[in-house]
Amino acid sequence: MFNKPFRVLSQFRAHEGKQTLAAFFADSTLRVAGRLDYDSEGLLLLSDSGKLIQKITHPRFKLPKTYWAQVEGEIDQTAINRLCDGVMLKDGKTLPAHARMMAEPDNLWQRDPPVRYRASIPTSWLEITISEGRNRQVRRMTAAVGYPTLRLVRASVGEWQLDELQPGQHREATFADL
Repeated sequence: MFNKPFRVLSQFRAHEGKQTLAAFFADSTLRVAGRLDYDSEGLLLLSDSGKLIQKITHPRFKLPKTYWAQVEGEIDQTAINRLCDGVMLKDGKTLPAHARMMAEPDNLWQRDPPVRYRASIPTSWLEITISEGRNRQVRRMTAAVGYPTLRLVRASVGEWQLDELQPGQHREATFADL
């Protein structure tokens, strides 16, 4: 279990001078179970077991992934309901999500650089759980309901939770049969 910092690629090989997972792990047998965008943060699972990685990432298993999203504007219940019903995106309608408004998480670290601040435009937080893994899905969903994502943190994947891991920290976890 690894807390991927902002502006780190979810891969080991070098790419365009960007920081990668190789800066944090020397074990060449590790593979990433799923991805987080360069500009997203939070829980990333790694393993040396191809079988486990497939169970975590294959769409057939629909493993839930929970995110905390800071969005531009004060999100309303109408937008939350639309997320819960599924949202039409360019690549089709998403499966229904579990979404709710939330306060900024207490255990959330400061991001470097911080999210842009504009006094005239408020922000709000939302917890959203999806069981798909489309490219930039949560960001596209919040934008589709009128609230662009400013910051995105993955808090959990299935039974595994970020808890108190700080950016760049990792810990070993046991993986029960999925």
